[in-house]
Amino acid sequence: MKNIISLVALVFLTVSSFAQTQWKVDPFHSSLNFNISHSGISIVNGKFLEYTGNLTTDGDALNDANFDFTVKIESINTNVEDRDNHLRSADFFEVERYPEMTFKSTKISSTDKSDHYQLHGQLTIKDVTKEVVFDVHYGGTAKSEQGEKLGMKAETTINRFDYNINYDPAATGVGKDVIIVVHLQFAKQ
Repeated sequence: MKNIISLVALVFLTVSSFAQTQWKVDPFHSSLNFNISHSGISIVNGKFLEYTGNLTTDGDALNDANFDFTVKIESINTNVEDRDNHLRSADFFEVERYPEMTFKSTKISSTDKSDHYQLHGQLTIKDVTKEVVFDVHYGGTAKSEQGEKLGMKAETTINRFDYNINYDPAATGVGKDVIIVVHLQFAKQ
């Protein structure tokens, strides 16, 4: 009898240690934003309006979490229609040929600051995939009548030339560095 109880306890601990929580991004409480220098004197802000994202966690913390995002490039919005159309063209994103950008995490690690993480992953824009690292501030979780939510902010800087976005090669009008700031809220599934 003692062996059976030990076996049941071992099975329970093994199954519970592999229990994963699935989350989906809540687009009504999230935003995917970017900033880029214009003429070296100002900043242009933009965002993407259509995206999907999934997160898998082991419990509530982000340790060993997995992220998977897909962004529809067509949804780019800088509040200037002519500029948005130019960004969709072959000079920039080539939306007809490359309609999506994706991010898939490869690892996440905690830092020496509480609730801060380094999120490593593969960012694909156009025909290029490169490793990027996001600085993540984990906001935690909250429960309400609508269910459980998880929130965070992630930020990184990429060089647009690394992704074959080569318009203005001297970067005198359009800067080379793009700051990506993502505010995310996920709904537990």
